Amino acid sequence: MNLTPQTYWADHVWTGGAVRAGVVIATDRAGRISHLRSGVPEPPVGAVSLRGLTIPGLANAHSHAFHRALRSVSQARDTAGGGAHGSFWTWRETMYAVAERLTPDLYFELARAVYAEMAMAGITTVGEFHYLHHAPGGLHYRDPNAMGEALIAAAAEAGIRITLLDTCYLAGGFGRPPIGPQLRFSDGTADAWAERAAALTGSGTTRIGAAVHSVRAVPAEQLATVAQWARERSAPLHVHLSEQPRENQDCLAAHGRTPTRLLADHGLLGPGTTAVHATHPTEEDIELLGGSGTAVCLCPSTERDLADGIGPAAALRDAGSPLCLGSDSHAMIDLLAETRAVELGERVRSLRRGHWSADALLAAATEHGQAALGWPDAGRLETGALADFTTVSLDSVRTAGPPAALAAEAVIFAATAADVRHTVVAGRHVVRHGEHQLVPHVAASLAEAIAPLCTP
Repeated sequence: MNLTPQTYWADHVWTGGAVRAGVVIATDRAGRISHLRSGVPEPPVGAVSLRGLTIPGLANAHSHAFHRALRSVSQARDTAGGGAHGSFWTWRETMYAVAERLTPDLYFELARAVYAEMAMAGITTVGEFHYLHHAPGGLHYRDPNAMGEALIAAAAEAGIRITLLDTCYLAGGFGRPPIGPQLRFSDGTADAWAERAAALTGSGTTRIGAAVHSVRAVPAEQLATVAQWARERSAPLHVHLSEQPRENQDCLAAHGRTPTRLLADHGLLGPGTTAVHATHPTEEDIELLGGSGTAVCLCPSTERDLADGIGPAAALRDAGSPLCLGSDSHAMIDLLAETRAVELGERVRSLRRGHWSADALLAAATEHGQAALGWPDAGRLETGALADFTTVSLDSVRTAGPPAALAAEAVIFAATAADVRHTVVAGRHVVRHGEHQLVPHVAASLAEAIAPLCTP
């Protein structure tokens, strides 16, 4: 990577758990922060001004890019036919219908627009939980990784980092083969998955990780193959875990143990692993996750949208699990809203306030999320760190009023994605004054990409 060095001046920066005023952030040709200097009251000559609170780049630790096409569509279908009640399982049928229509070219166009929307929301890194691998019927494209490569290319054009979490998905449920659209997800065996995934390569803005879709989609005897693949490469390993009670019930019926215990017994838990959702763990599950240092990625907007429930976030944190955030099915793309939902959900659960400070929530959305995606040198504003940061307005109708000392609280508990003014990735100014600099007309691009996927 050989980038043009740039100097930025932020009137307020959140770093080290504190808000500092007048901070110069200089970047180098490697896309890193070469130095920071605070107490500078005015922008130096030639520096780009960032007005608002500048924070480390947000990490969207769990994304399914093609689910963005379901926004609003799934709401209408869940209540069609006289108000029939929907669930994750009925929503899944709508998702399958969209998955059947995607080609590598269509996926690239959609993902580029979705990742541009993320950049405009202050996200500098996305963890793409990628399981849509093959052509309809399970036939392989000439390049077996054509769909994954489309996602990597889309992130590059949108100007954000990507950790492609190539996902092993082999079964349609416990003891059931994949059928219909699920055939596009399956490589047949974990060994075949590993061989295909090994052909993917990273770059300065791309990491390749692994994922187990869920214990219902990967037979127990093949779980260790995925874990070993990730360990050999020091790659992140993610897994959907206990998102719905039915998954727990089916796992108990098939294996006599919970999904978390099954993962533990096959060596999948640990600091390199992130459990996504963990909405319905038992007390023993919580101890297994926390005691092993397994991270947990919460996706509050999706968990609400799909009526999954509110997970025990505070108990998971207290047990030792680092928490991070994801927008998952993209019912909305707003990591600030996702982050405050962790605290607000716990208030609903406990009838008490104040489980997390704004600083702790910001750390979850930045440093913890970046680490979970294999970018431990991101998520902090300090010399030598990756020059990834975002600036949130402090003078919008949502954020105006509080003193500068409470800027972190204003951003976490009041701001939305609409308040993001600037996004910088590797020192490159990707979003400037709310406008994406690389993908013109992002809203129109989204509409154009989604239309062929949702037309009856």
